[in-house]
Amino acid sequence: MALIIAGERSGVGKTTITLALLAALKARQASVQSFKVGPDYIDPMFHRFVTGRDCRNLDPVLTSEDYVQLCFQKHSQTADYALIEGVMGLFDGLTGKIDTASTAHIARLLNLPILLVLNCSSTARSIAAIAYGYRNFDPRLNIAGIILNRVGSDRHLELLTDALEPLSIPILGVLRRQDEIQIPDRHLGLIPTAELPQLQAIIDRLAVLGQQCFDWERLEPLLATTDFLTQTDSSTTQSRSVKPVIAIACDRAFNFYYADNLDILRDAGAELIEWSPLQDSCFPTEAQGLYFGGGFPEVFAAELSSNLSARQAVQQAISQGIPCYAECGGLMYLCQQVIDFEKQHYPMVGAIAATAQMGSRLTLGYREATAQKNSLLLKQGQVVWGHEFHRSSLLESVVQPLFQLKNFDGSLNYGEGWSHANLHASYLHLHFGAKPWLVQNFLKACQTIVSPSC
Repeated sequence: MALIIAGERSGVGKTTITLALLAALKARQASVQSFKVGPDYIDPMFHRFVTGRDCRNLDPVLTSEDYVQLCFQKHSQTADYALIEGVMGLFDGLTGKIDTASTAHIARLLNLPILLVLNCSSTARSIAAIAYGYRNFDPRLNIAGIILNRVGSDRHLELLTDALEPLSIPILGVLRRQDEIQIPDRHLGLIPTAELPQLQAIIDRLAVLGQQCFDWERLEPLLATTDFLTQTDSSTTQSRSVKPVIAIACDRAFNFYYADNLDILRDAGAELIEWSPLQDSCFPTEAQGLYFGGGFPEVFAAELSSNLSARQAVQQAISQGIPCYAECGGLMYLCQQVIDFEKQHYPMVGAIAATAQMGSRLTLGYREATAQKNSLLLKQGQVVWGHEFHRSSLLESVVQPLFQLKNFDGSLNYGEGWSHANLHASYLHLHFGAKPWLVQNFLKACQTIVSPSC
C-alpha cells in the first residue's frame, strides 16, 4: 500500500502536509519513497531534501498509464513507506469534463487510498458538505481519511468534528494555523531548496508537527509498502564499450530535471557529469553532449552573463557541432540576451538569434507537439506530449519552428522551438519515460562527437 495526499483545491496545504509526514517518518529512521503527480519540478526537490531519495513524477500524459504503474511499483518496493503528493484539487485534470492526469486518475490507476486535505479556515459545519461531496463524487475512489488543516481553536475543532461525525470518515490529522512555518515563493511557485539556507530548520519543525498532529496508529499501515510483482523495463539499457559523456547544467539557475530522465540517460549508456554555468569557466572537457534543463536563469541573469568564459565555451561548442538539448530556462540561456522583470538586459550565449524577455503572462499547460523538422531527438512528423510553464517569451519569431504545438482541446495552435543539425531548444519540457527513442537519438548523435576543448 501507499497513500495519496490530495487536496480539495490548490493552496489547501498539500505540500506542507506531505513534508510533515515525510519528515516525521524520516525522523524515525525509516526509508521513504515519495512521488508527485504531474509535471512538477520544485515540490520533488523538497521531497528529496527530506527523504534523501529522488522523488518520482507520475504523469500519464507525459509518459503513459503503463509507465506510471511501472514507475510506482519499481520505486515503492525499495522503501519502507511510500507517499504520493497530488496536484491541484483531487479531480482537477485536463478539462472540466474529464479528470485525466488528475490525482483521482492516479488513485484509480494505482488502486490506492486517498488522504484528503481540507482547508478549514473560515468554515465550520459546511466542512461536512465538502467532505461528503468529495467522497461521493466518484464512488470508485477510496477516501481513507481526512486531514483538517488551518484549524483556528479548540472550539473550531469541536464544530468541525461534530459536523463530520455522521459521515464516518476517519479524521487522521489535525493541524492548527501555522503562520510561523512558511516556505517562500516567487513567480513560478516555491523557491527551490538550494536557495533556502533556513530550510532545514523549517523541516525540523515540520517533523515535530508531523509526530504530534497525525493519527499514526491508523496512518502507518496505509503508508507501509508491500512487495510488488514488477515488470522489468530494459528497453533503454544498452551495452556500450565507450559511454557518451553528457554535461548536465546543474546549479541554482538550472535545476529542473525529472529524476527518471537522468536515470534513462544512464541506462541508455550515458555518463552524466554536472557542471555550473554560474560558477565554472567551462563545461567538462570530455563532454560529447550538453543538456540544459529549466530553472531560473532570469533570477541569476547577472551572474550567468558575467561568466563570459562559460558563455563563450558553450557558444563555441555548439558552433563546432556538439549536440545540445535545452528546455525552457536552457533555451533562454542559449539566446542572445535575457531581459529580466526590471527590464535589465543581460547578454547570454548567443547560439539562438533571439531575446528572451520576462513578462506577467504565465504560459502553462500540456502540449501535443508535432515535429516540423528533424532534430536531435525527433524526426519530422513525430508527435510527443510535453508541458510548458514559463513567464518569458522570445521577442523574435522563428521562421521554421521545431514544433507545432496544440493544447488538449485544440484551442491553441502555434509554432515554437529552435533547432538545427546539433541543437534542439524549446520551451517544452519532455519526460523521456515511455519514449526511450528520444534518448537513443540524442546519444547516437553524441557518440560521433570528439569533445571540443574549452
